[in-house]
Amino acid sequence: MLGIGAAASVTCLAVGAWLWTPDKSRATLEAKYLRSPADYLAVEGLRIHVRESGSPDAPVVILIHGFGSSLHTWEPWARGLSDKYRVIRYDLPGFGLTGADPTGDYTEERGVHLLAALMDNLSVRRASLIGNSIGGRLVWHFAARYPQRVDKIVLISPDGFASPGYEYGKAPAVPLLARMMKYVLPRTFLKANLAPAYAEPGRLTDAMVDRYYDLMLAPGVRSAMIARMEQTRLEPPEPLLAVIKAPTLIVWGQKDNLIPDSNSADYIRAMPEAKLVILPNLGHVPQEEDPLSSLSPVRAFLDK
Repeated sequence: MLGIGAAASVTCLAVGAWLWTPDKSRATLEAKYLRSPADYLAVEGLRIHVRESGSPDAPVVILIHGFGSSLHTWEPWARGLSDKYRVIRYDLPGFGLTGADPTGDYTEERGVHLLAALMDNLSVRRASLIGNSIGGRLVWHFAARYPQRVDKIVLISPDGFASPGYEYGKAPAVPLLARMMKYVLPRTFLKANLAPAYAEPGRLTDAMVDRYYDLMLAPGVRSAMIARMEQTRLEPPEPLLAVIKAPTLIVWGQKDNLIPDSNSADYIRAMPEAKLVILPNLGHVPQEEDPLSSLSPVRAFLDK
């Protein structure tokens, strides 16, 4: 007969085994989310998942997703822009089918360098850049450092200014619960964490949750996400934002529960020439929540 301590240990092991969430095989994920093997490009020692649409001779627009997401977040926008633009989107290192970066480097400097190298690989001299959340932060870093390669930029609920838990010059403390996702990631838990990104959580469909869930279970992705959080060191954005000369559109969901629309004031102070559009009744990922209405001001800005 087991003692109380031994019985408790067995119970913990049984619960752990029940909750343990293994990776999904790359073959399974590629069968569902990879359009063609040709969508993998070798860039700086990393195999990046890239998807293109539109005319190869048209002006280029590059779409960059946010934390935990993938190039699939832009599907409706890519269709809406492909009539006039060459649309390029890719899974950032550490996410989606791109997966973990062999260097283990998820800093802003690495991200900016990889974007420039990807553009070189695709023979893109200049492009308009659109980024959501951490993708927005990458866009304005790139625009400040490579002004000659940027036509226009669109920042959608961009990350970058200090906030509770994210101080300048200091790596954030990654919560234990976030670290545990490497081993345990119930779908219900992920759905509960995705819901605040939407003004109307009912717009988060089961298909969307499945996509996020599947691609977070790609081999090495959860460890890469934790590493990216550990390596995030924000610096005051104003010096970089001040040097950006590219025409800039800032788009914010009025009901963004992750990065409130009041943060847009920080960007407008640093970039007084930028145009601000507040989207009523939308949240952090307007390109998913209401693709048609959210694309409208972006398309008008790009077409001008």
